[in-house]
This record gives sequence, C-alpha cells and structure tokens, in this order.
Amino acid sequence: MTAPRIVLCADDYAMTEGISQGIEALARARRLSATGAMVTTRHWPAHGARLSSLRGDIATGLHLNLTLGAPLAAMPNLAPDGRLPAIGALIARALSARLDRAEIAAEISRQIAAFTAAVGHPPDFIDGHQHAHALPIIRRALIDALASATLSPPPLVRSPADSPSRITRRGLSVAKSLVLAGLARGFARLLDRHRLPRNATFSGVSAFDQASPYASELARAFAAPGALHLVMCHPGHPDAELASIDPVVARRRDEFDALQAFPDLPALIWHPARAADGPPIDWGRL
Repeated sequence: MTAPRIVLCADDYAMTEGISQGIEALARARRLSATGAMVTTRHWPAHGARLSSLRGDIATGLHLNLTLGAPLAAMPNLAPDGRLPAIGALIARALSARLDRAEIAAEISRQIAAFTAAVGHPPDFIDGHQHAHALPIIRRALIDALASATLSPPPLVRSPADSPSRITRRGLSVAKSLVLAGLARGFARLLDRHRLPRNATFSGVSAFDQASPYASELARAFAAPGALHLVMCHPGHPDAELASIDPVVARRRDEFDALQAFPDLPALIWHPARAADGPPIDWGRL
C-alpha cells in the first residue's frame, strides 16, 4: 500500500513582502511542499520572478483572489466600484445566484495568464483566497476558465473539504471546518467529472488563536490523511502593510517559527522532483 503524500501548502505568497520572504525561507529549507500566489497585489509580477526560482523546491500555484483589493480588469457585476467584495458578501451572492459566471471566468483566466507570464510556467495547482473558488457559480467559472486555458498537464485544484469523521478526529476548528465542507459540497465530484486532479483529504483550518500553539495544531493537521493530503498554512513575517489589509497578522510569525522548528518536517512532507525550469507537475503520475 502506498504511503499518503502530505502536501504542506503556504497560502498568500505576494500578499506582502514579509509574507513572501517568510515563504521563500521555508521553501529553501524544504519545510514547505507548495505555495499559492496572489497575482492581483502590487507586489506582482516582481515576486513572480522570485517564485520562479523556487520551482525546484516547491510546487507553485495560483491563489485565486476574488475578495481582496481590486481585480485585474473591470468586473461590473462583482466589483462595480473597482473593489472586490468581502468573503461574507461573496458567499451570500454565490448562494443566492447573484454572480455573473462569465465575468468571473474571465477574471480567473486573467489571473492564470498573469501567473504564467511572471513565473514563466503555468500554475502547478489552483486554490482560492478564503476558499472562494469552491463556492457555487464560482466553481463552474473555474471549470470554464480551465477548459479555455487547456493546460497540460492540468493543475491540481484544491478541494477545501473533508469528511466529518476525519474533521472530528483531528479536532481542529471543527465547526469552521464543517461549515467550509458544507459550502464546498459537491465540488470534489465536479472536479472528478471534469477529470481535474484534486487532493483526497484536506486540513489546516484554524481559528488563528495565538493561545493555541501552532506546532500542536500542525501535528493534528497531519492526522487521518488520504492518499494525497493537503495541509494549508499561513506563515510569514508580519509588517505594517499586512496589518492594514488582513486580520491574520501576529499568528503568521507563530506559524513561521513553528514550521522552522517542527521535528523532521522535510522528511514528513512531499517535495517535487524537478529543476526550477522543469515542467508543471503531472499529479496523475504521482
């Protein structure tokens, strides 16, 4: 029986300089498997060139953004004032079918193109800031954009849900994890129907409570893995810019420190086997 592969993925690369620097340090120390980049921030594409050099150490993917700052081009339905909605408003609009699928698919296509232009290679995987990519209508728009992009091999798409039994066994932010699983209900089956690779299991949901030691949370996040177990994390070096745009600030330093010190982490997690200028990962052959 093949041992589970644990993919430890840092979200939010290029959100701020401090986050990118922290992720880069962990990647070079082989303490990450992957990172997802935000291509809508002021740091892109300069950080994209830096990310390209890490492809021999980690998988590099698109952290699709539909909830922070501005889109790459006008979106009259989603962002009539030029600013993307907060996640709560986006969830409400997705659940009430008040989103323009074609408009969102076009923005996803722009973000895929922006990633590819800066990194020099298409994304190895796609996930979403605050898991927006798994919401109703948006998930269909993502499928549309990937069909238009005709990426080969196709990127892995994060399924941000897991079974209630695995969630409760880990005991990590159980209520939050179950809500997320409910919002993403049916997404994994949709990806399977379109023959898009995905993770089998998922963890790393957190309350970002500094009173809860992150090293303990990480150990529990590794529990109950499926064949391809994706664990998200949010390390980085906090700075003034981060404090102005995101509620998770000091906790990012806690995660960075814990990831640096976690025993035997490089041997525990999966790493890509390619040079920095190698091809995208073929998840179907892992």
